Amino acid sequence: MSAVLVIGGDKIDSITSVLQDFSFEKVTHWDARNPSVVKKEIPQDVTLVIMLTNFLNHNAMNKFKNEAKRKAIEFICAKRSESSVFCELCKKYNPNGGCLLEK
Repeated sequence: MSAVLVIGGDKIDSITSVLQDFSFEKVTHWDARNPSVVKKEIPQDVTLVIMLTNFLNHNAMNKFKNEAKRKAIEFICAKRSESSVFCELCKKYNPNGGCLLEK
């Protein structure tokens, strides 16, 4: 089972459907409004961290980016839109490395 952690944003319903299209079975969401979110640890079953940069402070972004690197977990940064997340996932998982929406 592949799991993804989405950090930032309030509602991610449309993003969740995109993640399911990419075969992510478990989606965990932290809205990161509370500054104490930086005290959390990335769950062990997570294989990808998505940081929604529009709604994430720099301290949280740096903390989770460094933790993901240390634990060898892939991560991407995207805006809080369905199309932005889709394009970033395409860049990471498409063999051609591109997004169909950018053309």
